[in-house]
Amino acid sequence: MDNPFIIKTVRNWVEQLVIGFNLCPFAKRELVKNRVRFIVSDAIDDEQLLADLETELALLNQDDRIETTLLIHPNVLQDFFDFNQFLTRADDRLMQLKLKGIFQIASFHPDYQFGGTESDDAENYTNKSPYPVLHLLREASLDLAITHYPDAGLIPDRNISLLEKMGQDTLQVLLKKCFQDEKS
Repeated sequence: MDNPFIIKTVRNWVEQLVIGFNLCPFAKRELVKNRVRFIVSDAIDDEQLLADLETELALLNQDDRIETTLLIHPNVLQDFFDFNQFLTRADDRLMQLKLKGIFQIASFHPDYQFGGTESDDAENYTNKSPYPVLHLLREASLDLAITHYPDAGLIPDRNISLLEKMGQDTLQVLLKKCFQDEKS
């Protein structure tokens, strides 16, 4: 796969949807400061992805110039159920590495579906991404950002309301546009 294209697609998603619609009010600052690492894993199975996850966690732990990493894995865990099951193993790896509480993993997937929702519900687009992504976050930074953001607890409800107003058809088009190269 073309890694620059994959990275550009995910970056488009971050810029146009996540930041563009303020789904994560903390994302813009780090992207502007160039402290977001976009990396494509060549993993073709769970074990390789766990190894790549471990490598990225070690890098984050050693280099505080990187605030957060989006570990994109286009060749593994395409099925959302398998992806969701894998998240337990990823969290277990955090504990094994004694990094639980230092980092956390947020998850994004093209077929993301929250429990209790239908697959085409607009609210799922808060976590729908062009490719499967493990988002590695520094917990201390996240805690600090939440502390300084007014009504941070209302972000999920605000996002759901916004996405429901936009509607699934519009959101699907916007997500698809992330795949377009600026030359097209």
